[in-house]
Amino acid sequence: MKNLKLRLIVMNFLQFAVWGAYLTCMGNFLGKAGMGAEISWFYAIQGIVSIFMPALMGIVADKWIQPQRLLGICHLLAGAGMISLFMMGQASATPDKAMFIATYTLSVAFYMPTLALSNTAAFTILKDNGMDTVKDFPPIRVFGTVGFIATMWFVNCATWHDGSFGFTLGADDTKFQLTHFQFLVSGVLGVLLFVYCLTLPQCKIVKKEGQSLAQQLGLDAFKLFKQKKMAMFFIFSMLLGMSLQVTNGYATPFLTSFKGSPVDEIANSFAANNATMLVSLSQVAEALCILLIPFFLRKFGIKVVMLIAMFAWVFRFGFFGVGSPSFPGVLLFVLSCVVYGVAFDFFNVSGGLFVDKECDPSTRASGQGLFMLMTNGLGATVGTLAAGQIINHFCQYNDKGYLMEIVPGGWQTAWFIFAGFALVVAVSFMFLFKYKHEPEAK
Repeated sequence: MKNLKLRLIVMNFLQFAVWGAYLTCMGNFLGKAGMGAEISWFYAIQGIVSIFMPALMGIVADKWIQPQRLLGICHLLAGAGMISLFMMGQASATPDKAMFIATYTLSVAFYMPTLALSNTAAFTILKDNGMDTVKDFPPIRVFGTVGFIATMWFVNCATWHDGSFGFTLGADDTKFQLTHFQFLVSGVLGVLLFVYCLTLPQCKIVKKEGQSLAQQLGLDAFKLFKQKKMAMFFIFSMLLGMSLQVTNGYATPFLTSFKGSPVDEIANSFAANNATMLVSLSQVAEALCILLIPFFLRKFGIKVVMLIAMFAWVFRFGFFGVGSPSFPGVLLFVLSCVVYGVAFDFFNVSGGLFVDKECDPSTRASGQGLFMLMTNGLGATVGTLAAGQIINHFCQYNDKGYLMEIVPGGWQTAWFIFAGFALVVAVSFMFLFKYKHEPEAK
């Protein structure tokens, strides 16, 4: 059993290591490659494909291909796409924009379904071997976050200069976090995970009889909107989901922009030159905050926990607006990363638990799919595109690839706009979402 858990730990580690290699630092490369104005679209694409690809791959896994094998195939195709992006960056400092975006879209379209497929494979393997998913899966899943952090640290420090590989925390424009090499790291890990998936235990296909296409795609979950409480929950899930990808897309370009400062203390600061590593504190906080959720849910209930998450987003954006890379202002950047754990987990995890509790067993799975569609699909897509328009209004990339202000105080204004939006959503949720918490008896 220990060996089986270890194998699933390796799977989860690689699953998120693939994503961590580029998700938070891709904007730095795009700016240098002449695609800085399209950053929001790169992150919106993840939301767009998340609306339909996981459901389609779920049908394939239910009918034709075992989940662990389909997981591997998807990673092979996504990894091949990432390696292709690296080759385009290797061939030209400014790759063809249309071809680059098309290749990225195909890669992400096959990666996003793996988030659900890896869970399906892990749950099936654990159950087939007589283990408790509630007890045994969380300690396995936390290594996914560890993998995400590990590759963030790797691309933050790794360099390639004149055929020589190295590591540095100092200023170096050949760091992987600033170049196309981040896609190579992701691609190689994806191919490695494909090979690893071939060694996993089989997950027998359990065909679901009598389901319509609408049921298979999870569209029947929309009938949950007939319940006022659930309708309000999903609407606010979408509104809060608009905040989810903003800092993934723009936190590292924002921090890296300080490298363009005329003040040496700021340009050479740790925060400006190690943006990916600093932002990784968000993932560390995320891993730790998961442990707090059971206590807060039992003590305060879903509405208070969701409110805490919403106000945490206000502070997430606000601290970026008032912080600076030199001491002591950099502590505010650190605090922004710490509160991210609360902002992300208290919303995503507790929201999923709320859906599980409130939905009838017949619509529980599709209800979870609807929750993900409203947050990571519609919400994240609209929010990222809107954020891109705001930031492009106040900032633009210079010839060195730094996203600099073209309006005085532009970055601060943008972060305050995002904080203000999160505040309006939080206050509205406080008054409009009606839910009475019944504390559990001790």
